[in-house]
Amino acid sequence: MVIMTLANDETLIAALWRVIAAHGWPGLTMRRLAAEAGTDTATLRERFPTRLDLLLLHGRVMDQAVLAGTIPGQGGSARDRIFDVLMRRLDAMQPHRDGILRLFEDMRRDPAIALALAPHIGVAMRWMLEAAEVEAKSCEARLLALGLAGVWLATIRAWAKDESPDMGTTMAALDNALDRAERIARPLGLLRGDVEAAPVGPAAETS
Repeated sequence: MVIMTLANDETLIAALWRVIAAHGWPGLTMRRLAAEAGTDTATLRERFPTRLDLLLLHGRVMDQAVLAGTIPGQGGSARDRIFDVLMRRLDAMQPHRDGILRLFEDMRRDPAIALALAPHIGVAMRWMLEAAEVEAKSCEARLLALGLAGVWLATIRAWAKDESPDMGTTMAALDNALDRAERIARPLGLLRGDVEAAPVGPAAETS
């Protein structure tokens, strides 16, 4: 039996999107995925009780790709770091573009997919804030993640239509979405100074 591990999760995800690109979400079966990934259905059943679990794995793999490419103490403004983080997430998604776009088409016919994934977008955006080294108190972090989820969805919509090699349209959409989010967040006290949220930890306790 072939055992799936984190080391070959990327291989499994690549196979997942090839199957979806060819057959759509309705045509995604564990049998087809096992054949494409070079494993067996028993192994897939052990790790993935439902097809949704495969999409959640994709999200975790994208999180890991961004976090692995983050340089601690990267400097620059928080806004620039968020921009960079979200573009790197899109770069990680780009090899799977055909399958992801096919899933988007199927979502329009089956909104239940989007509803099932919605709660997990906020979790992913919390990790993106971590990657961008944006610190905030717990309640503020939740609001920032919610706002960033809106930025991400607007950017994804642009990415789905952007066929340019440099993703120029996508970058412009992300820039505009960040502008809108900043205009909303700053009057609420979520952003201070250089788009930085409130400090946490000992520094916050002594301030």
